Amino acid sequence: MDQHQAISAFGALAQDTRLAIVRMLVKAGPLGMAAGSIAESAGAAASNVSFHLKDLEHAGLVSSRREARSIIYSANFETLRGLISFLMKDCCGGHPEICDPVQASARCVPVSKKTRRKERV
Repeated sequence: MDQHQAISAFGALAQDTRLAIVRMLVKAGPLGMAAGSIAESAGAAASNVSFHLKDLEHAGLVSSRREARSIIYSANFETLRGLISFLMKDCCGGHPEICDPVQASARCVPVSKKTRRKERV
């Protein structure tokens, strides 16, 4: 990730609703969430959420796919990892052990498929 991409991603995340949507999609995992479920969970109008999702998609933070009549949005984990790596690249002035707690707290906790299905409904 270069500086221009990082600025675009941080700009997209610098808004309450968009940050909440990305966090929601990270929790949902690769299965993602339908746009209507995102709007419901965010407590926002579908048109408002659609605007935010387009901004997040433009920044490369989320991707969409069509499933039947729904548009499913997922976090773009590759871009998110790139953003984190961009921040941590020059971490700690030659003392990488300082970053260990950050790396440990960022490890994924597996979510069962059953739990993911409940979140999508």
